[in-house]
Amino acid sequence: MPSFDIVSELEIFEVNHAVQNTQKEIQTRFDFRGSEVTIELNEKAKEIKISAESDFQVEQVYNMLENHFHKRKIDLQSLDPQKMTASGKHTVQVIKLKDGLDSDTAKKINKAIKESGIKAQSSIQGDKIRVTDKKRDTLQQVMAFLKEQQFGLPLQFNNFKD
Repeated sequence: MPSFDIVSELEIFEVNHAVQNTQKEIQTRFDFRGSEVTIELNEKAKEIKISAESDFQVEQVYNMLENHFHKRKIDLQSLDPQKMTASGKHTVQVIKLKDGLDSDTAKKINKAIKESGIKAQSSIQGDKIRVTDKKRDTLQQVMAFLKEQQFGLPLQFNNFKD
């Protein structure tokens, strides 16, 4: 029976490249010359930390990071910016990275599939949702339906079996 999995996976090496490209752009930009501006990725905690002398500079670095995410085709829904905090003469912003389907989002997606009226079977299996049906066309309808929806994190479809 044809099936596919719905997952939300973040390609950490692409995120790493986007952060490195942002660092390079910070070094070459004239308006950041002479100021202490840093951006660093913590892969284990899955967060990016931006530190600068003013909140305006932090916002500029965040915009540059978004541009590099877009260039690397990483969905911007995977970014979860936290509130800026001032410590001493620096302003710090932590951006958490969303990776994986949590149970609440998986339940929302499962409920949306069932309420859509599409006759496919969906079941939550850990950090993924398996969708099955007798016809491939029905599975493609489910994919098209989910691409139109917003669940607050990027969705990928993999493990397509015929």
